Amino acid sequence: MSTVNEAPPAAEKAEVKIVKDATCTFCGCVCDDMELTVVGDHITKAKNSCVLGKAWFLNHHTEDRPDAMIEGQPATYEQAIERAADILCNATYPLTYGLSDTTCEAQRVAVAITDWIGGCLDTTTSVCHGPSGMAFQAVGEVTCTLGEVKNRADFLIFWGGNPAESHPRHFTKYSLMPKGQFVPNGRKDRTAVLIDVRKTKSAKAADIFLQLKPRSDFELCWAMRALAKGVEVDTSIEEKTGISLETLTDLVDRMKKAKFGVILFGMGLTMTRGKHLNSEAVLALARDLNKYTRWAAKPMRGHGNVTGADNVVTWSTGYPFGVNLGRGYPRFNPGEFTSSDLLARKEADAALIIASDPMSNFSQPARDHLASIKSVVLDPKLSETAKVATVAFTTATYGINTPGTVYRMDDVPIPLRPAFESPYRSDFEILKAIEKRIREKQREKNG
Repeated sequence: MSTVNEAPPAAEKAEVKIVKDATCTFCGCVCDDMELTVVGDHITKAKNSCVLGKAWFLNHHTEDRPDAMIEGQPATYEQAIERAADILCNATYPLTYGLSDTTCEAQRVAVAITDWIGGCLDTTTSVCHGPSGMAFQAVGEVTCTLGEVKNRADFLIFWGGNPAESHPRHFTKYSLMPKGQFVPNGRKDRTAVLIDVRKTKSAKAADIFLQLKPRSDFELCWAMRALAKGVEVDTSIEEKTGISLETLTDLVDRMKKAKFGVILFGMGLTMTRGKHLNSEAVLALARDLNKYTRWAAKPMRGHGNVTGADNVVTWSTGYPFGVNLGRGYPRFNPGEFTSSDLLARKEADAALIIASDPMSNFSQPARDHLASIKSVVLDPKLSETAKVATVAFTTATYGINTPGTVYRMDDVPIPLRPAFESPYRSDFEILKAIEKRIREKQREKNG
């Protein structure tokens, strides 16, 4: 029978901690103004977060799994590190893939490991904004930070993306709604255009919605480039794109009169017909418009630190993804050295997968081959890829359990403030231990 002096539940005894200015690593916005209420090892409130951020923080829980698994059997970290080092050292053509949901510190170690073992290095960029990475290599980028967008941009074009659902706080914190130094009235001082093949929820927030025909992004952008340069465009552009020449002419005129414009483009541009040529066209359009006023173009990145992966791999090798280090120097060739293609051709004989789940989204031939080779997987959750791994490490979750650095989608580095510790090791600690053991084995082998 219950009494007044009955001891309170354990949850009520747990220490309550407030973590201010925490960083959300769910998407590329990397909002760093979270206020987290932590009770024991649970986050109970996530002030300032969007619906996706709340799901990221409030649904996080430490999984009851072994520290590591070797061929489906529980193992210690030391045993798993030894086996992982053996697999990677003895591989003829190893592959390192993932990296978009871990810290820059861990990414640097992954690059080093791939260099030591002479493997291929690829990130999730290759299956999302990889074409944009190729475009940057070809034509460059007129860039800016999200702080500049907030404080200066009076004309915004969202192309091939749906920020209202994919990046909910982008409109309110960085681009469309906030009051800035040179746009003091916020939304009232801005013109917003959405270009997409369908009317998404983001269309409600735009002043102008242009619904173009699928697979015609390149033609539309090239026509806009021509109009910006004063070149006559044939009226048949409407038949191709579904948008009239009159509408395009008016849009480009307004773009040339803007004080500070930004094109924010998503995967609807990079994962359709044209791919890197679409990205090149948008980047070139922003460059052309700088003859008249100030324009920039930025990709809308998805994963929390996929931009960091691009930066780390680029400053280490000179290329953003799909890099082969087998000859002792970096070679870049998307299609040959990118993971999905390499696995589909059955070329890799071992894989190191970090904070990614290719078994859930690669092509069937790539998945079949990945399941057939020896693999080392680092993931906080028991993903489909971890289930087929030879060695699977259970890791702490970056941003929630571990500190470090991540890059926002505008290439600005942001520090992480963890909410509580995890019983599991971080990606960085595990990768450092694997690297150390690989170097020891290589020295033993070489005498």
